[in-house]
Amino acid sequence: MGLASISAAVTALYLIVKSEITFIVELDPDGGLTARALGHSIFTQAETAADLRDSVRDAVRCHFPDEATRPKIIRLHHIRDELIAA
Repeated sequence: MGLASISAAVTALYLIVKSEITFIVELDPDGGLTARALGHSIFTQAETAADLRDSVRDAVRCHFPDEATRPKIIRLHHIRDELIAA
């Protein structure tokens, strides 16, 4: 693989990663759900999963007002802790 091919592959990978933003979604102890973006100062919360999806979209639009630089994909990574007796 030549240097040009490697450079093109790295550029393509960078554009894929840049076009996606990931949120960690957790149950809020007080009720509802919270979502926190990885690598960005974005946090939102809602009572239902459907409302959280709307809130996350709105938060991403506010954080990235320029559509050209706004991530095209929002990944919601749900975390659920479960404790069991040993």
